[in-house]
Amino acid sequence: MKAFLGMGLLGSNFVRAMIGRGDTVNVWNRTPAKAKELEKYGAKAFTNANEAVKNADVIHLTLKDDASVDDVLEKASAGFKPGVIIIDHTTTSKPGAIQRTKEWKTRGFFYQHAPVFMAPANALDGSGYMLISGEQGLVGKLEPELSKMTGKLINFGAETGKAAAIKLIGNAFLVAFTAGVADTIALAKALDTPVTDMSTLFASWNPGALLPARLKRMTEGDFSKPSWELNMARKDTQLFMEAAAQAGVSLAVIPAIAQLMDQKIAQGHGADDWTVIGKI
Repeated sequence: MKAFLGMGLLGSNFVRAMIGRGDTVNVWNRTPAKAKELEKYGAKAFTNANEAVKNADVIHLTLKDDASVDDVLEKASAGFKPGVIIIDHTTTSKPGAIQRTKEWKTRGFFYQHAPVFMAPANALDGSGYMLISGEQGLVGKLEPELSKMTGKLINFGAETGKAAAIKLIGNAFLVAFTAGVADTIALAKALDTPVTDMSTLFASWNPGALLPARLKRMTEGDFSKPSWELNMARKDTQLFMEAAAQAGVSLAVIPAIAQLMDQKIAQGHGADDWTVIGKI
């Protein structure tokens, strides 16, 4: 029997998928009604976390943050079966994942962090990506079951906490990417250009395809053979900001990038490839 704590959109769809595969699942949520809703699919809802986990061989979590995970696990621990495996899909800090792995092991239980790049629809149909790292004996034991929950289970090796780090890195990219897209849409508005024209451009020219080469250039650290000089990139960035200002449109991230470019130019990098702005 399994228990699942945290019945948000992701957790509830994970549970529905588990039940669809024939699993018996106890569920709990801080707002009891969300757990109760899962009973129509075959789950058994509990108002107390420690009751939900009794007799469970595996406990899954999808909660908010480190604090909520620590709080819920502590409250649920009175009902833990000896040697139970705790699988946490919450996006947390790396130190938090490391500490929980160590702490619950000393208490006779197994904590495994397995964060995801999955939307609720992915949780329901078993697609998307799940990350895992840590003690490889435990990882190997869990791989067959976790693979059913996701389209791709990515094992980052024996380092405890690495999956948490990779998840945060991925989310940082999503945040930066989305903010950049927002500024791009704002610039299109300032230039009186329909978003449909942007779609036409990106349907033919996919800037996402540039990512592997861009990452390679930025991490290798040789910016001496520019494909686009920083001085020229800064000139274009000024054009973005001027067009937006003339139209009364706000840009969120471009001005900060312009400041970073100015700093690098002042340091003598104006003739280098513009990706030097990523040099730490």
